[in-house]
Amino acid sequence: MPVTRRILGALAALTPVAAFAQDIGTAQRPIRIGVTAGPHAQAMEKVREIAARDGLVLRIVEFTDYIQPNAALAAGDLDANSYQHQPFLDAAVRDRRLPLVSVGKTMLFPMGAYSRRHKAAQDVPNGGRVAIPNDPSNGGRALVLLAKGGLFGLKEGADHRATVADITSNPRRIRVVELEAAQLPRALEEVELAAINTNYAINAGLNPVRDAIVLEGTDSPYANLIVVRQQDKDAPWVRRLLAAYHTNEVKDFVQATFQGSVIPAF
Repeated sequence: MPVTRRILGALAALTPVAAFAQDIGTAQRPIRIGVTAGPHAQAMEKVREIAARDGLVLRIVEFTDYIQPNAALAAGDLDANSYQHQPFLDAAVRDRRLPLVSVGKTMLFPMGAYSRRHKAAQDVPNGGRVAIPNDPSNGGRALVLLAKGGLFGLKEGADHRATVADITSNPRRIRVVELEAAQLPRALEEVELAAINTNYAINAGLNPVRDAIVLEGTDSPYANLIVVRQQDKDAPWVRRLLAAYHTNEVKDFVQATFQGSVIPAF
């Protein structure tokens, strides 16, 4: 879903002249940072509080999907975003030729498989439907997770780039359904289980530590990132933003707020 017209209007009001007339990070020209609703937004609110002590002003813009934050950043409507891991960014840069780059890590959201019907992945019946995200990097990540849970087998060496075509063994004839990531919690009423990104799981009242029947380990390579345009990667405001994020205060906030379901990655 697109960001609201009101927010886009506010962003558009920053004309090129006004945008460059002030240093980025001031009250007149705040750092516009896009986040997805939920833990990313909550953590960034804490970062904004810490950054303000250093005189750095942030404007947080919330999105409800995974596509618009990168598009808005590449178009110049944002200065940074905080919501994606490296495989997702790599795919966006490659497939859409976006001039974006990671400048630092934020949090790890271990992906989990959830079910309203079963307490173990082994309980999924023959011919059962399981749902995964429909974006390439998270879809492959979900397939690896479900293979770990024993639902089917993947070809040797399969990683986040895996597709359903890489399923090599499926004795229970499991059917894989690909849906938009934000829709997966609602799909739990209709499928045997769903592999859900933790930010959407938390928003739906699911706790990965308590509720997931298969969960990624802490060795997951999917730490989330702060991303900017390539031209800005060495800008002073980027260093100040990272310094505000990479504090013990933010680390303690994440650990206390999410009770182990979100892990600081810095």
